[in-house]
Amino acid sequence: MSNLGADYTIEQDWRGYREEEHAIWRLLFERQHRLLEGRACREYLDGLDRLGVAAGGIPDFRVLSDILDAASGWRIAAVPGLVPDDVFFAFLARRRFPSTCFIRRRDQLDYLQEPDVFHDIYGHVPMLVNPIFADYMQAYGEGGLKALRLGHLEHLARLYWYTVEFGLISTPEGRRIYGSGILSSAGESVYCLEEERPHRVRFDLRRVMRTRYHIDRYQETYFVIDEFEQLFEATRPDFAPIYREIARLPDIEPGETAPGDVECGNTSRLPAKAAGKKEGPCVSTARV
Repeated sequence: MSNLGADYTIEQDWRGYREEEHAIWRLLFERQHRLLEGRACREYLDGLDRLGVAAGGIPDFRVLSDILDAASGWRIAAVPGLVPDDVFFAFLARRRFPSTCFIRRRDQLDYLQEPDVFHDIYGHVPMLVNPIFADYMQAYGEGGLKALRLGHLEHLARLYWYTVEFGLISTPEGRRIYGSGILSSAGESVYCLEEERPHRVRFDLRRVMRTRYHIDRYQETYFVIDEFEQLFEATRPDFAPIYREIARLPDIEPGETAPGDVECGNTSRLPAKAAGKKEGPCVSTARV
């Protein structure tokens, strides 16, 4: 790509989008926004409103970056697609979120394996308005650079997958979505909360790092946090001894239960429970 910079960035060329591409954004936005009311966490919906990301069409990264920068010090870096791991982590460590610029075709509305601009901007960026989650993402980038040096990228990648991409949070109104892979998927937005099949397990750092995942189907296990501070606190320790500890243990398959799991029961969008009460009790599956 001729306009690829030395840091893997490109120009978005917002004026170059065709009307059909803006129309696909509007279709995706309107469909997903209807689904997410009562399913997405309040922090995400507030971030979406604050950014002004709406159904008008694909956002201009320059405008969006200025709003995001004022909110949390993050900016958007346009990239041609997936970037090398060290580049990705370096972006996050500098509070720059790498986003693709292309948008899926109409025949790809329900599934796209690689991230497009709708996944990156609609799914990820609103959460970066939240200061705690924004700090978590920066800490994750710094941790990623260290994991590369230590040879434990696979374990850290699982943390990103099960939190940033496919995380759930327990709130007084019930279980809600904060993971971008779910937030940008119409089917999984319903499946992750309302189907009986998947496991919903209380977040545990070591359990997450040992758990494999699917990239081509809905998840068989979701991890549930109680608050976003829990994620930020999880990144505080030195991961080097944790990596050494879990390297001696076997991986856990995506749909497998493990001793010590605290599994949260199913939850539905409606009716909401009374304020201050959590939906779906969490029950330990540990053998006693």
